[in-house]
Amino acid sequence: MGAALKSPLRQSASEEQALEEFHARGWTDGLPVVIPTPERVERMLLAGGLDADLVLGEVGPSYAAASIEKVAVNAVMAGCLPDYFPVVIAAVRAVCEETFDLGVVQSTTHALAPVIIVNGPARAACGIASGWGALGPGHRANASIGRALRLVMTNIGGAQPGVTDMAVLGQPGKFTCCLGEAEELSPYAPLHVSRGLAAEQSAVTVVGVESPHSVIASPDGDDPEGPERIVRVIAGAIANAGSNSTYGGRGTTLVALNPNHARMVARRYATREALQQRLHELAVTPKSLLAQWAGASGRQVKNPASDEVVHAIAAPEKVVIVVAGGEGIYSAVFNTWGGGQHHVLPATREIALNEFCELPADRQAAKTKG
Repeated sequence: MGAALKSPLRQSASEEQALEEFHARGWTDGLPVVIPTPERVERMLLAGGLDADLVLGEVGPSYAAASIEKVAVNAVMAGCLPDYFPVVIAAVRAVCEETFDLGVVQSTTHALAPVIIVNGPARAACGIASGWGALGPGHRANASIGRALRLVMTNIGGAQPGVTDMAVLGQPGKFTCCLGEAEELSPYAPLHVSRGLAAEQSAVTVVGVESPHSVIASPDGDDPEGPERIVRVIAGAIANAGSNSTYGGRGTTLVALNPNHARMVARRYATREALQQRLHELAVTPKSLLAQWAGASGRQVKNPASDEVVHAIAAPEKVVIVVAGGEGIYSAVFNTWGGGQHHVLPATREIALNEFCELPADRQAAKTKG
């Protein structure tokens, strides 16, 4: 099978030497990578179940073709197990959708990155964390899947800091940002169901946003206004002086509710759609105040003395709501940008799991027998 690989092969005296060459050529994200030997790439390709030459899409800003083989190379480099490869494939397909505006997401001076949200059976099949610290360290699947997408965006898409990736400061989510939705703990339908798929399907949803902003809310559970207080705090974190969302609200905002907050909020807002509507109503800034701020559009406000407000969320569907994390008093908002021809619309793609994927229980049984 090695002869069938189309990627050029390079020879090194050792993996250590190869790694140094990868760093020198800018093929990494600055961290060590797994060297993509033919054997490792072939095993990854097997897990994808697709022809190595199949093109998943064009990756901006270079708009080079992302073939299955090229994506497999980057998945190996990221440290993915072959089990994870179908998730990576779906994520690459999602960011390559025209309406995601990946070219401008990669080249803007703003600090944007795709957040990968995984729903359905793939969460358990691949061991994707959705609870405590889901966006933090210690979760191999989350970290390596998100990193694989980043390496694809760098090595195929051509995003290089200060050259084509013009983010002024960047953000840690540009290394990796992937989590599962805690469907079993959510009072709402799974995200992928709200986006038109069946519950038994697996899917990724990618949202191009800023890094998460922690939101604290700890109202008394016996307070009948408790749900509304949480929603108001979240809306206030979206519509603030330093957020791009405040100055136009054209893009999509991501809200990650921890299960405790989600249950409380659902007492008043029983559906995701009802909560989206309320956040749209509350995340506003008066023009009179906006004109006093130093944001990008503050000086452009017309009729600053009027009673009009500017919505940080242009329409209810412009906020994506997921449930994730541990129980507690902290949730998070990921504010938006809103540039690009389509204002960076979220994209959802089905994950095509196949028989190659092993359940965690199967792997454990194999270890026990060994």
